[in-house]
Order: sequence, then C-alpha cells, then structure tokens
Amino acid sequence: MFAVLSKVWSLFAAPITLLLISLYLKPEVQGLYYTFLSLVAMQSFVELGFCIVITQFASHEWAGLYLDDSGFISGDERARQRLISLGRLVFKWYACASIIFVLLVGGGGYLFLSQSPDLGISWKGPWFSLMVVAGLQLWALPFLSLLEGCNQVHTIYRFRFVQGVFISLAMWMAMSLDFGLWMAIAGVGAGLIATLYLILIVYRKFFQPFFTFKPEQEIHWKEEIWPMQWRLALGGSMGYFMVSIYTPVMFHYHGPVVAGQMGMTWQLVTALGSLAMAWVATKVPRFGILVAKKNYTELDRFFFRTSGISMGVISLGAVLLWLLVYGLNYFEHPLAQRLLSPLPFGLFIVGTVLGQIAQCQSAYLRAHKKEPFLLYSFVYGLLNGIVVWFLGSRFGAIGASVGYLSVMTLVSVPLGSYIWITCRRKWHADYNEA
Repeated sequence: MFAVLSKVWSLFAAPITLLLISLYLKPEVQGLYYTFLSLVAMQSFVELGFCIVITQFASHEWAGLYLDDSGFISGDERARQRLISLGRLVFKWYACASIIFVLLVGGGGYLFLSQSPDLGISWKGPWFSLMVVAGLQLWALPFLSLLEGCNQVHTIYRFRFVQGVFISLAMWMAMSLDFGLWMAIAGVGAGLIATLYLILIVYRKFFQPFFTFKPEQEIHWKEEIWPMQWRLALGGSMGYFMVSIYTPVMFHYHGPVVAGQMGMTWQLVTALGSLAMAWVATKVPRFGILVAKKNYTELDRFFFRTSGISMGVISLGAVLLWLLVYGLNYFEHPLAQRLLSPLPFGLFIVGTVLGQIAQCQSAYLRAHKKEPFLLYSFVYGLLNGIVVWFLGSRFGAIGASVGYLSVMTLVSVPLGSYIWITCRRKWHADYNEA
C-alpha cells in the first residue's frame, strides 16, 4: 500500500512541480535543473550495482533471522554474523564511492556545464552544493537496501512515501521563495534528513552491531559477491545510457530550453514506470526467500501475478498520461511548452511500457543471486546510447524518442525474454533433476 502511495504521490506531485517550475523558473533554468539531475545519475559509475546485491544477499541470510521485541537481530547465529559482515563491507564501500563521486562527477560536471553559452544564471554554487549533499545521500543508500533485504518492507516503503512528500514540499517551498537552482539542494537535502532519521532513530538498535561487533563468520566478497556484482556494475554503468543520457544530449546540442522539456518529460515517464514497478519491487525480498527455500512453484505463481498487475498499471497509466499531454497541447495551455510535443512524448512512453517487461524479468532472475542480464545491459545500453546520441544530436527530441523506441522494440524485449526463459528453464530444471 505504501509503495503504491509513494508512486501515486510522485504522479500527483509531478504536475504540481511542473506548474511551479513554469511559474517560478525560466526555461533556461529548468534545463539546467534537469541537466543537474542527469549528471547526478552518474553515481551508477561508482556505485557499481551494490544496492541490488545487498538486497539479494541480505534476503537469503534473513531467511533464518528476525527482529526481536527490542529491535535487535535474532535467530540463526551464523546467518546473523554473515549479515553483519555484509553490512560492514558495504558501508565502507559506499563511503569510498561517495568521495570518488563528489570529486569526479563534481569536477566533470563543472567542465560540461561550462561549455554552454553564458546564460547569465548563477549555477556554480548550486552545482557544487548539490554534489556534496548527493554524495552523502549516496553513502546512505546501503542502509536502506540492507533493511529492504531484511524484509522490512512495510517500514521502508512507508518511509519512502513520507520521504517523497517531504522532498516535494521542500522543492515547492524553495521555488516559491525564488531560490532557483537551489531547489535541487532543498529536495535532496530533505531526502537525506529523512534517511538519517530512519537510520539513527528508528533502526538504531538494528544497525548497532554493524559498528560494534566483528563477526567470525564472514561473507567473502571475492568468492560470493563479486561474481554477481561485476555483472551488475557493468550493467549499471550501461544503465546510464538507458535512462539518463537524453537530457545531457539535448542540453549540449540543442540548448537548455529543449533540455528542460526533455527532463520534465522523462520525469513523468519514469514516474509512471516507478509506480508500476512498485508491485514487483516490494516482492523482491519474498522472491529471495522462496528461492532460498527452493519453492519454485510458489515463486512462479507469485511472480506472474505481481508482474501482470505491474504491466496492467503501466499500460493504463501510459494512455492516461499521453491524453493529458495531448490535451495540454490541444487547448494550448502554457504548460505544454515545458514538455515535449505529443509525438515524441508518446514514443517515449510506449518504449517505457515495453521496458517494464525486462524490469520484471530481471527482478525474478536476480532473486537467484545471479546476474544473467549482463549481456542485455551491455548490448541494450551501448546501442541505446549510440542511437540516441546520433539521432538526438541531429533531429532533437523526435530523433531521441525514435531511437529509444527502436532499440527497446528490437533489442530489449526479444533479448530480455530469451535470457529469462533460458535461465528459468535451466536453473529450475537442474534442481528438479537433482
């Protein structure tokens, strides 16, 4: 319920944010804002897919654990020590990754943004401040992934709902006070404060042993985690070219105004995909537990039901969202000028519906503590990046949308389905034969 509420809030808040942006931000500032967000997404190059690994490995250890009445971790001692070992490892990993992110992306983003013509907009202070706050937020990510893997689904998704509300309110207030680009720092900062409250207050006893106890039973990163993580790391790096390349391409070749239209369009499209994915994402810990127990019949039943709901939601939402954009253009509403026109918007949203298939399939397969979607991520990400850059640089948003839909149709759906069918048959057949 809370997962759906958080996604519904995103869909509800996005039009309000769009309205406030059109009222308080110039089109050029809007373009810079969404370019900021696309550059921040480059954290995938330093995060290296660890969040997904944490959730999957924690869920397997949590099969023998539970939270006692005091909030401490109890149950099988070996599983408890291995879970603590996992947490200690990822907390150190993300601390280093956050520092690298701030230095490299902060400096690289500054050079990229400096290449645009002088728009008379003060963006340097907001950019470097955003990098610092986003770096802290990156360091907090493994805490949430660990909790989610430990099946604290109710609390995590209730938290994300409340956090989403706080982020939106902070951004709206910043815009109403004419803070301009500082609205980005307000939003990320509000999310960071909410995250720290959850970690330091709500789950203080849960995390206490991760910093006070050195386990004897350890998870060995090289033997257990790395075989899955390097695939996710490569896939995550390619993921940037799947979801975040569009706005920087528009900014560099067509200016901040078109980049702003692209950024707002992509925000609405991804919000819809995130809403539909809620039905599957909340079941990932349950998938992992069923795999650990080798209850594949229940796993399949559970998966087909949740993924079917997910596909139905995104399909219905796509139709409604496109009709909304078409209506804004038909009645010549000023908000229509802040979004892409109905044709490229429609192409992007159809591609997003098709992309949901692979999202569901990957969640199912990763519950087996394996990452067979490496080939998919590499091929699709590389081709999408090349095609979107080539067509988008020459034909603008319509070129980028045609490239996105073409690669999604010809590569994503057939390749992802082939991998899912092949791996599911092989992995479950091996168990049945044994």
